Amino acid sequence: MTSLDLSGAEFRTSSLSGANNNCVEVATNLPGLVAVRDSKDPSGPALTFSPAAWDDFLSSICTGKI
Repeated sequence: MTSLDLSGAEFRTSSLSGANNNCVEVATNLPGLVAVRDSKDPSGPALTFSPAAWDDFLSSICTGKI
């Protein structure tokens, strides 16, 4: 398995996450890649998706398919 360099990723947390910060962080500033990580473990692993797959995932959530 190849490790991706996510050092330039600018992760953000939803403003709706509240004060406990128990949520995921998403970085969309990387060309051709969306990275997602656990906000409680920012130095831990991140999942990566193509922008199209991430858009499909978000659309599925918004339409209630997931």
